[in-house]
Amino acid sequence: MNNNQFYIFSFYKFVKVRNKSIIKTKIESFLSDKIVRGTILLADEGINASISGSLKDLDIIVRYIEELINVNQLDIKKNQTNFLPFNRMKVRLKNEIVSLGLGAIDIDRFTGKFIEPSEWDSILKDKNAKILDVRNIFETKIGNFENSIDLFTKSFREFLEKFTKLQLNKNEKIAMYCTGGIRCEKASAFLSMKGYRNIVQLKGGIINYLQHKKGKDENSLWNGECFVFDDRVAINNELNKGNYYQCYGCRSPITEKDMLSTNYLKGAYCPFCYDKKSKEKIENSLVRQKQINTAQQNNLSNPFIKIGKYH
Repeated sequence: MNNNQFYIFSFYKFVKVRNKSIIKTKIESFLSDKIVRGTILLADEGINASISGSLKDLDIIVRYIEELINVNQLDIKKNQTNFLPFNRMKVRLKNEIVSLGLGAIDIDRFTGKFIEPSEWDSILKDKNAKILDVRNIFETKIGNFENSIDLFTKSFREFLEKFTKLQLNKNEKIAMYCTGGIRCEKASAFLSMKGYRNIVQLKGGIINYLQHKKGKDENSLWNGECFVFDDRVAINNELNKGNYYQCYGCRSPITEKDMLSTNYLKGAYCPFCYDKKSKEKIENSLVRQKQINTAQQNNLSNPFIKIGKYH
């Protein structure tokens, strides 16, 4: 396969999924003869996926999934790359496709108004709007939109607790953004259900905004890089792999400078988690890293081998 022809397809859909166990089995069988890697999450509330492979295979897979879950057309975010940024292919059953942990939410009925990327800059410049970054702290620390409020969450499940501390009036204009849109869609629906009356969200998230701005003369209001949940770690304004690496002990994005620290050990810890990990967890991480190193040195197959190469 030509390494320049790899693509990443990211998509989600809140839709009632019936017989998710059967659908999981069918998807796994369908993928078994294809060179494709990534993660597909299935729950009663919908599907959330990020997969990589050839354009031909990914188009075929998407059409098959649309038939299985009875959706006319999924909204796909596509990004070309020269390596497969996932270690393996996983299809998993979950209670939620994105975990807010606040029970069932009628997304279709309550979710906030979508703002197209072409209109997002005007929202950012609106002095009456409260711009909320719905991502987690390890994501927000490497990039954000101008004038946005960081909730400093460690996980999406902390959203309600951190949002409540802002003490926002239910009539205030609240504008949300996240990586691909899924967290905003769920969070805005929950808040609307609780009586917040003026909520908007960036359609397709940061990735959609960067795609809209790419190649245009107009300035992007995105600062820094955008964390992504694959081995690219982060992408820049041109949607190419950015300048960050990742600590596989805590998943935090790290720089080359961080990797020179005495508090960094490949596969085990970095300056951000060095004093937070138990001796047992460090030892387990080192065993895993040793297995990877041995497999690579002996040219053996292992679940962490990359197809293609980084930019």
